[in-house]
Amino acid sequence: MTFAQPIYRPQNYLQYKQSELQVMQAEANFAQAGQDLMIRTAQAYFDVLAALDTRELVRAQKAATGEQLAAAKRNFEVGTATITDTHEAQSRFDLISAQEIAAQNDLQNKHQGLQLITGKAYQELKGLRPEVKLAPPNPENMESWVELAEKQGYPVQFADAAAEIAALEARRQRAGHLPTLDAVATYGQTGQTASSTSTTSATGADITTATIGLQFAVPLYQGGAINSREREAAALSLKSKDDLENARRTAAVSTRQNYLLVINGISAIAALEQAMVSSQSSLDSNKLGYEVGVRINIDVLNAQQQLYSTRRDLATARYNTIVNQLKLKSLAASLREEDLEEINRVLGP
Repeated sequence: MTFAQPIYRPQNYLQYKQSELQVMQAEANFAQAGQDLMIRTAQAYFDVLAALDTRELVRAQKAATGEQLAAAKRNFEVGTATITDTHEAQSRFDLISAQEIAAQNDLQNKHQGLQLITGKAYQELKGLRPEVKLAPPNPENMESWVELAEKQGYPVQFADAAAEIAALEARRQRAGHLPTLDAVATYGQTGQTASSTSTTSATGADITTATIGLQFAVPLYQGGAINSREREAAALSLKSKDDLENARRTAAVSTRQNYLLVINGISAIAALEQAMVSSQSSLDSNKLGYEVGVRINIDVLNAQQQLYSTRRDLATARYNTIVNQLKLKSLAASLREEDLEEINRVLGP
């Protein structure tokens, strides 16, 4: 039986330090996966809401266009409008009917996408309250977010740990030239049987041996294998440093892009809210003008189209801005479940 206890093996110690960094990499990967899951879930949820809004707006526009078509037919029958108004309204009505089918199909696809993530089919979802006001990022400073992303973003943490592991690997390969020292102990028993002849006679014996000592080894030459591995590890260490720098640059660019998307999204929401008021006033004016004969049917149809398109764009801008806020926090590794709970509080029937 032999027992050996390493006393001085620098390669083993460096490998132990590498394992600690690998644990950090796994934790960063796990945390990033959790952040991605939250974003994908929110994105899928708002995709369903956007598809639902589109379908309902198409249905509302279809009903309004149907009313306009009926009015055009009545006016043509009494001679106050031309057949052109009827044809224009009929064409718009048929187009919207086709859009309604496409919107319904898209809604079903988005429901399936949400079910794929959650594993559950939802018959009804809460929508975003129309009076909700989205706040700008806190802190309201793009470079502060960039600094956080470059310092504590999970992809940066992963790349940083990988660079340290590669640097330790280079040191570990260099340590292949160093001597090693182990404490070695052996213990054993051997038995000798008795023997007898006509001239001699001996009795059996059991022999127990035990040794303890130090084993010192110095690597001399292994055909250049150590030198080759050392050069490879050094090159990989340089590459990992470049990968770390690239991860930081990518985090900075993505953070700036998402920050601007959030800021511009909030501005776009304010502009679209004002556009909604203007579009509604335009529709009301065109309807009144059509009734008194100073507007034609196509003017009313176009005003309707503008109103519903603005309403759809407003809802989409709100959804996209919320998701971009979540992405911005994820880039800075500050996205938490509480952020989703805060969004959930502004949802309603």
